[in-house]
Amino acid sequence: MKIADCCDLIRQRYAEIGSGEQGYIPAAIHCALKALNDIAQDTEIQQARREQAAFAAANLLISDHED
Repeated sequence: MKIADCCDLIRQRYAEIGSGEQGYIPAAIHCALKALNDIAQDTEIQQARREQAAFAAANLLISDHED
């Protein structure tokens, strides 16, 4: 996925990180897994979205990622 394919909010945060306005996190996969886990366990979020987050997180954990 390329930045142009992402939603406005992601592109905005990307620009903020790139400009130094927001902090860069070198352990990006850990950051993503934490965010996905937070979504997956939040019972106030629609079940279908929680399932998507859980599936994405599980795939990241199984992949050969290095953080």
